Order: sequence, then C-alpha cells, then structure tokens
Amino acid sequence: MKQPLERSQIITLAALFIVIVVLAVAFFLGGREEVIKPSSQAVLPSASGPPQQPSAKKKVVLFFASDSDDLLHPEEREIEAAPTPAEEAGRVLQELIKGSHGGLISTIPPETKLRQVYFTKEGVAYADFSKEMSANHPSGSAAEVATVYAVVNSLAFNFKDVKKVFILIDGAEKETLGGHVSLNRPILPYFSLVAQ
Repeated sequence: MKQPLERSQIITLAALFIVIVVLAVAFFLGGREEVIKPSSQAVLPSASGPPQQPSAKKKVVLFFASDSDDLLHPEEREIEAAPTPAEEAGRVLQELIKGSHGGLISTIPPETKLRQVYFTKEGVAYADFSKEMSANHPSGSAAEVATVYAVVNSLAFNFKDVKKVFILIDGAEKETLGGHVSLNRPILPYFSLVAQ
C-alpha cells in the first residue's frame, strides 16, 4: 500500500513541474524570429560610413619646363594634406606626373607611375618611379636635366627637411635616364635652374 506524499515532496514536485513548463515554453517560443519593421522615419547608415570631413588642402610649388628657355618654371598647385610628409611628397610627385595646368611642359612621361616615396633621417628623399620614366623619356641632355631637377627641386622646395633626392627606377638604382645625368647618387637641388 502506497504511503501518501508528504507536504515537502508535494512542494518539490510542484516546483519541478513549474520549471519544466517554463523551459518548455521558452524552448518553443524562443525559436521564433521576431520581425522588426523599420519605421518610415528610420535613418539607415550609408554604405560608405560616417560623413567625411572635408580634407585640408596644402599649397605646393611644382617645376615644369618651358618652350621659351632651358629653365624650370614654378607652378602653384593645391594637394590634399596627408598624415605624413612622405605621403604628401607622393602627392606632389603625382601632380608633377599629371603635368602643367598653365601651358608649361611636363618633364616626366605621362605613362610613368610613382611606386613609392620615403624619407631618411639624414634628409634624403627616395623617389621610386616605374620603368616608363626612363623607357619613354625623350632624348637630349636638356630634357634629362629638366626631368631630374623638376623632381629634385619640387621635393626640396616643398619639404624643408629634404636636402637631397635619390631617384630610383623600378626599385633599383639606374645609371641615368638617357645617358646625361648620373642617378647613382643622391642629387642636391639646383634652384639656379629656376626662372626668376
């Protein structure tokens, strides 16, 4: 003959039953996906991220050749400011490759790509150009002098820490661009070549 359950056993069984019911409800209802409808006034973030601040501009001077003489002529240009001087120097040289906006002659073949620019603590800027810089360069000593010093003077004029410029082609030293100006050493700026 079974003995009647004690009061403590009844309470324990009732609590266990409630826990099982709660878990069952949570299991069956928790698997449903809740559909959220956006309100008509919701602002969704754009794919490009937060709105960007207008970037700061910096005035620089580039040097180009001219039909009228064998000198380099300055041309002012605006570039976007960059976090480091080397990045800004890259922007200066990219503008130099794009050519003059004022009718002067570009000294760098337009197919040329700038590969890298970096500075040393000793004040030497390394400017590394693609092979088109020499492969597509026009012949003649005047054209070669104009190219070399357009690069060197543009960097030294705009970046006071730059004392010399080493021009590289495809990451390596090259004797010359076309047989006239030695590129196997860093080159000092030559501002006497700039038209007054």
